[in-house]
Amino acid sequence: MRRAGPADREAVEGFLRAHLTRAMFPLSNLARYGMDGGEGRATTFWIDEDGGTVRGVLGMSGDGMVLPVCPETDPRDMAGAIAGRRVMGVMGVAAEVRPLLAAIGLDGTRKALDEDEPQFVLDLAGLVVPEGPGRLVPLGHIPEETAIGWRRDYLVEILGTPPERAEITAASDIAHYVAEDSHRALVDGDTPLAMTGFNARLPDIVQVGAVWTPPPRRSRGLARRAVALHLAEARARGVGQATLFASGPAAVRAYEALGFRRTGTWTIVLLAEPEAARG
Repeated sequence: MRRAGPADREAVEGFLRAHLTRAMFPLSNLARYGMDGGEGRATTFWIDEDGGTVRGVLGMSGDGMVLPVCPETDPRDMAGAIAGRRVMGVMGVAAEVRPLLAAIGLDGTRKALDEDEPQFVLDLAGLVVPEGPGRLVPLGHIPEETAIGWRRDYLVEILGTPPERAEITAASDIAHYVAEDSHRALVDGDTPLAMTGFNARLPDIVQVGAVWTPPPRRSRGLARRAVALHLAEARARGVGQATLFASGPAAVRAYEALGFRRTGTWTIVLLAEPEAARG
């Protein structure tokens, strides 16, 4: 694989668009930050070519998240591209993530999270919006301490983040969500009920993430309604498709009720501590 430069942007974007629902993170990062890499979510890209035709794109964000979209690439070639770089985690389809982890020597490393989750897609023309209490407001319209508390609890329960780190990360995440206007809260009167958001967005498709209902309010369909209302909002802006990952049987049932259908298996691995990839 070779490092992609500005002249490769059209080829990189074209390949990722051809694998759209599985390439939302790198595509969204590319649209937001460009090709130059950097800190945080800014992404560096490598391409695998055969006779001038791109057959794989590997992304790595500044904060160490590896994002393979490489259905035909040898994992050892991906490992060589990122050798020596500090890895925080790997996300992608299961068939690529597992071999890549082994190739970079991190499959046996202590993990904060190691999950295979079903991936779902939905044509928003078929979205089902359930009846129920609540309306959506921008996340910045509810008390900041509530939003931060929800995000902290999400990080601990869903992503396995240590509580002391989750508190700091949550505050940063909520500030980012509010600045980007990417997340919403379901409220009933002045009472916040649940949270939903888009963790990757393009003009024609969104990826749902960071959905949270506090435990005392669960099993009432609140998260399902929040997600549906946010998708209806996106549909009204011209978005035609959505994708997401389900973290358990209850989430699967909720998303299927909205019209989502399963399309594959997604793997997310977060290391307990960042470690250097071995080529």
